[in-house]
Amino acid sequence: MEEKNNIPAPAENAGEESLSDIRRVRRQKLAELKDAGKDPFTVTKFDVTAYASEVLGDYETWENQTVSVAGRIMSRRDMGKAAFLHLLDATGNIQAYVRINDVGEDAYKEFKKFDIGDIIGLSGFVFKTRTGEISIHAQSICLLAKSLLPLPEKFHGLRDTDLRYRQRYVDLIVNPEVKETFVKRSAILREIRAYLDGKGFLEVDTPVLTPFEIGAAARPFKTHHNTLDMDMFLRIETELYLKRLIVGGFDKVYEVGRIFRNEGMDPKHNPEFTTIELYQAYTDYKGMMDLVVELNTMLAEKICGSKVITYQGTQIDMGHWEKLTMEAVRKYAGVDYDAWQTDEDARACAKEKQVEVPANATKGTVLAAFFDAYVEEHLVQPTIIYDYPVENSPLAKRKPDDPAFTERFEYFINATEFGNAFSELNDPLDQKERFEKQVAAKRAEDPNTTARVDDDYINALEYGLAPTGGLGFGIDRLVMLLTDSASIRDVLLFPTMKSLDK
Repeated sequence: MEEKNNIPAPAENAGEESLSDIRRVRRQKLAELKDAGKDPFTVTKFDVTAYASEVLGDYETWENQTVSVAGRIMSRRDMGKAAFLHLLDATGNIQAYVRINDVGEDAYKEFKKFDIGDIIGLSGFVFKTRTGEISIHAQSICLLAKSLLPLPEKFHGLRDTDLRYRQRYVDLIVNPEVKETFVKRSAILREIRAYLDGKGFLEVDTPVLTPFEIGAAARPFKTHHNTLDMDMFLRIETELYLKRLIVGGFDKVYEVGRIFRNEGMDPKHNPEFTTIELYQAYTDYKGMMDLVVELNTMLAEKICGSKVITYQGTQIDMGHWEKLTMEAVRKYAGVDYDAWQTDEDARACAKEKQVEVPANATKGTVLAAFFDAYVEEHLVQPTIIYDYPVENSPLAKRKPDDPAFTERFEYFINATEFGNAFSELNDPLDQKERFEKQVAAKRAEDPNTTARVDDDYINALEYGLAPTGGLGFGIDRLVMLLTDSASIRDVLLFPTMKSLDK
């Protein structure tokens, strides 16, 4: 018996035949099926008893067993009264052998009109061909859905990056490695949830629509609620609602939350993205450090099979974490924060080193600018940077022995910030003052802003927030790292795209 190898052949090449011609021919086939009372779109179900990966992974169990599989035709090779095809289901490709003597003359005649991309159901017994390829010998075959558009030419695949993101449904069909990325994304989320649940955290949901714009630096998306006749905003964080729950008596909470920021786009940023924020009463930022190291080391081993992973050609040891204070600025920039007696001294140093800072920048603001300019690019291996200036840490508790700094850390991998953690500020008076400064700064930048202090959150703090450690990190960047994906768009099923009408 002749057979096809396990590399699918190219589908129709739309370059050789116009797309409109292909669509016209396929619609004619569909019309003929409907006229004959065999409209595939009236089929409501097909009983699947096996998947490609199951059969291919355990042939001894499945040999000579009758199975029913369903999926998309990815290739076919006709040989008169018999044909080979490759069927793609949710788990992979498997070869099928279809012969007129087995399925019947009428069914085979209909099968001959099937196109690449059609979705079919097929029943038959599992066997190996002469060259040892595990296959299904069809005994019945039926059309479940008609494909009216051709798949991209297989040898070249779907290469246009923009088109891949816009038509992810096609990308998933013709590029199997893309599907694997999103299978891993699901596994990463599953492992994180299992880890946190195992430590006694409770998963919760908080509002996506908020009643006003807070003073934080991120720019929100604005909408309007018709019934209440009030403007509302898509959330830029989940933090303040989650800490309200700690006030309410929960000790450990977390949320896998969709976040929205009306800001720029690049390989590391998308206007909507996913974070996990978690809060634990009676611990501090050092407790969060331990959690970060343990969680990320576990994820590398579970998802990648090793603590040492490769990202875009660089080896990264996820089992080894360096910890540095903001003194890292002295190490990499050669400037000494302690030598700045005044804010003017700090601004003068920034000017000398050609580091751009606002005209009213404080010592802490200048220190943060030096960090961005000189330090971050060196943090390739996992590194925790802790003790940040109070000026850019409005929700973190001050260090008791040095109130110009806070008990805050960020962690970096491959010169990219991955997460942010605090000993949470629980002094309502200090918090209100910092919020007011945030709002004032935002109004100075944009006189039309509607940002204001979240008075209800201050009210919650006045009831008493226990000493609390909090952590937030982006899921998308983490998935990029653990799947070796170069762009955030590669790990979002449907990334934000500019409208083609623009």
